[in-house]
Amino acid sequence: MTHSFQLSALACACLATLSCSNAWAQSATPGAPSEIVITGNPLGRDSTTVPVSTMGRADLLERGQSTLGETLNGLPGVSSTYFGPNASRPTIRGLDGDRIRVLNNSASSLDASALSYDHAVPLDALSTDRIEVLRGPAALLYGGSAVGGVVNVIDNRIPRAPVSGVLGKAQLQAGTGNDERSVAGLVEAGNERYALHLDGFDRRTGEVRVPVSLDCTKPGSPANARRICNSASTARGGALGASTFWDHGYLGASVNTYQSDYGTVAEDEVTIGMKTTRYALEGQVRQLPGWFESVKARLSQTDYQHTEFEGAQAGTVFANKGHDLRIEARHRPLAGWQGVVGLQTESSRFSAVGDEAFAPYSRTRSQALFVHEELPTAWGQFTAGARWESVRVESLGNPELDRFDEGMGAQKFTPFSVATGAVFKLSPTWSLTGNAAMTQRAPKDYELFANGPHLATHAWEIGNKDLGLEKSKSLDAGVQWKSGPDSVNVTAFASQFANYIGLMNTSDIEEDLPVQLYQGVKAQFRGLEASGRQRLWQGASTLDLDWRADSVRASNRSSGEPLPRISPLRVGATLVHGQGPWSAKLGADWHAAQKRVPEGSVATGAYTLVNASVSYRQKLDATVLNWFARLDNLSDQLAYSASSILTSTAFGKSPLPGRSFKLGVQVTF
Repeated sequence: MTHSFQLSALACACLATLSCSNAWAQSATPGAPSEIVITGNPLGRDSTTVPVSTMGRADLLERGQSTLGETLNGLPGVSSTYFGPNASRPTIRGLDGDRIRVLNNSASSLDASALSYDHAVPLDALSTDRIEVLRGPAALLYGGSAVGGVVNVIDNRIPRAPVSGVLGKAQLQAGTGNDERSVAGLVEAGNERYALHLDGFDRRTGEVRVPVSLDCTKPGSPANARRICNSASTARGGALGASTFWDHGYLGASVNTYQSDYGTVAEDEVTIGMKTTRYALEGQVRQLPGWFESVKARLSQTDYQHTEFEGAQAGTVFANKGHDLRIEARHRPLAGWQGVVGLQTESSRFSAVGDEAFAPYSRTRSQALFVHEELPTAWGQFTAGARWESVRVESLGNPELDRFDEGMGAQKFTPFSVATGAVFKLSPTWSLTGNAAMTQRAPKDYELFANGPHLATHAWEIGNKDLGLEKSKSLDAGVQWKSGPDSVNVTAFASQFANYIGLMNTSDIEEDLPVQLYQGVKAQFRGLEASGRQRLWQGASTLDLDWRADSVRASNRSSGEPLPRISPLRVGATLVHGQGPWSAKLGADWHAAQKRVPEGSVATGAYTLVNASVSYRQKLDATVLNWFARLDNLSDQLAYSASSILTSTAFGKSPLPGRSFKLGVQVTF
């Protein structure tokens, strides 16, 4: 409690200092625009040495799904853990779980989604403005748990720039594949000095149609139906935020809630009721005197809880409460170097109550110092960064379960990570990029202290309190070409882990469940990502060919086996036709068979998914209507995800969705 009070006091002091900035500078223009948020570049520049993918409002309108993982699935190097249609996290370059850092407005998104594949991420595309995906070594700016990459979900719930008058957005959509009915809306109002934000959404889906008949024991459901049993869901949420602006900055606050009730497809009668409430405070001061020209601070407090129901009876309850403070200070140029220095502190308290709690109560605290520097040159740009962390993970036992020993105590770790990168501009159209990093990650509480049945994955999981830091070295190199509408991007990457922490199979059985133990092994990841666009026709209309491909090969070098749940080679192409307000797309993505799996895992066959969409932009005075229609899996292809644990534990129980038609409209005013 003392630590929490001191942290909150520090944050309030920092943000109060921001509000006094008018006394520090007198020459700014009112309504100065806020800097662009680029996850891979905290200086707010459009260029970055590292691979970054961005999905804006138009992309989210066209490709948005009910889960974060499925929304991003198909971006270069990005796949999904896909635990049915209601729970999936992104997998980046073959890495998942706590190696993928999910952020909300560059601040930690506190939940329990990394603990188990059936735990959903409490974020929805309906309430999102933009999603940025950062891949590669430079992700260390956000901690060792970002060794795989960073997914930053950005909204405007705390307005960062003045709003002129009243504006808003509303969206309606319906789908046939899962009987979806969704509605969302937001309103913002303000002037030069004040801005108010209000939003809300409601998404309801039924059981997902698939191209094969599946067994189902859920009461009221057909025994053999072409649907994924227990895959219905409801999700709703909203937020209220406000900001005040002055000549050199802003200060804002918001509160948002997210609630979801969904079926866990691995068990026909188990559902999850999830709720999270998040409070956030954010501010920035620009044009300061002295060493630093601007300071930005973010403080958030999150209360997350979900309950697993067996029928109507409440079972195990998972809860996670904590806060996150991040302060970034941008210094003035020093010998040509430009950059930011900062500190971040996080504290969380986790609990699991019930017979199926496979991790004890725990407390995790971390403090970090980081620096990111850039040196513009005549040939391009050079970047360097470092992050030092102090992490304390403490087991608090469980008063209801004897298998957790409260005396396991606390483990302390001091991860240190460094990275460097460069971009070489060979010509106005060609450039080369290169990045290298040495990253360290502290083990999570469940990796250290787990001991219990995890029925979603059909295993008895056991932690290892003797685990050390997870250590890796990473390299990537890329070539980029852009000329008018045409572009090509190719990136090769490799990572070596001296101590890759994974959940490994054993020959033991506990209460009729196979025992899996967290162990550190040597591991290697290598792969390639490529994407581009070719203008095929230019006239009254345009015709473009978008193409993409990626591949990753991951090996357990301690055993000589492949690592599990690795996405196979994927190749895709889309024809994009545009004429005035009309746009139409027809694309196909081929997934190779994944036969390179460890013993006990199930190989998956090759498949091709064909998708089509059409959109129309209609302008009515100050109102714009964006109509869209999308047809997914046009050929109704039966397919199974190689990166989903369901493929190994419940093969045939949860294939990918079948043919689905979605129709919607977004109104902007």
